[in-house]
Amino acid sequence: MKNNSKYFAILFILFLMLPLLSEAQKLKVFEGNLDALKGEKELHIQYDYSDMTVGKYSEEKYVDKKVKEKNKDEAGEGDTWHGKWVADRSERFEPKFEELINKFLDGKIKAGSDEDYADAKYTLIVKTTHTEPGWNVGVSRRPAHINVEYWIVETANRETVKAKARMEKIPGQDAMGFDFDTGLRLQEAYAKAGKELGKFLTKKVLK
Repeated sequence: MKNNSKYFAILFILFLMLPLLSEAQKLKVFEGNLDALKGEKELHIQYDYSDMTVGKYSEEKYVDKKVKEKNKDEAGEGDTWHGKWVADRSERFEPKFEELINKFLDGKIKAGSDEDYADAKYTLIVKTTHTEPGWNVGVSRRPAHINVEYWIVETANRETVKAKARMEKIPGQDAMGFDFDTGLRLQEAYAKAGKELGKFLTKKVLK
């Protein structure tokens, strides 16, 4: 009975937070505009994690701290964790972002990071500026979230920036509560990011 009470209390708190989360996820264009994408058939995607903070640390300090802690618990575990931390970007986050952005672009423009899109006139730079890994240990749970900036630049001249937009506190969690793995939580945040950007472009720019 106590477990049920805790479960409903958590659901109630999340329900109260929904308006705040919705507001936080809004995409805001803060420089230029996205009209350059009108009439384009393809969009190249590039990912940038430089200068990203993680929790309350720089990524460098966060990684160093985690590697030392995990290697202290078990030799080599920290190095394995670090490898996965980096690999999840190309293996999980980026494919999920591209899957969802294309789903919600609904064919109006096709976006991708592979060589097939290298000749697109414009490149979307997805700059992750902050990552909150969150946690899920069964009895205690905190959703992950990411802050992202979207830069539209000319592919042939990356210094020519057409637009900059941002989304903050994009949540990442499994609806069923089985997101014990950090990579899974963050994968869902990138899925959400791709979905919301795709919806925004379809509704506001590519209509």
